[in-house]
Amino acid sequence: MKVHVQSVNFNADGGLIDFVEKKLNSLDKYYDKIVDAEVFLKVQQTSEKENKFVDIKLNIPGNDLVVKKQCKTFEEGVMLAADSLKRQLAKKKEKVSEK
Repeated sequence: MKVHVQSVNFNADGGLIDFVEKKLNSLDKYYDKIVDAEVFLKVQQTSEKENKFVDIKLNIPGNDLVVKKQCKTFEEGVMLAADSLKRQLAKKKEKVSEK
């Protein structure tokens, strides 16, 4: 699966991008028809500690799955978003297999 990572208001290092790609590539085992993923990593300049935003859009035939998370670290946000996407993909696969 192709993963497009865009960082807003900062430059993401290679380790973070590798982490995102590895996490999202593991979603293939839950649903094999994923076309690609678009990931937006944003830092909001606020005094709050939870100023990291992770938006993930999975392109799958029929419709897209979108998850948005706000956390203290990008890694935490990506893990929470990936878990949420796993549940959505499992539901989607269930619906497809019922037909």
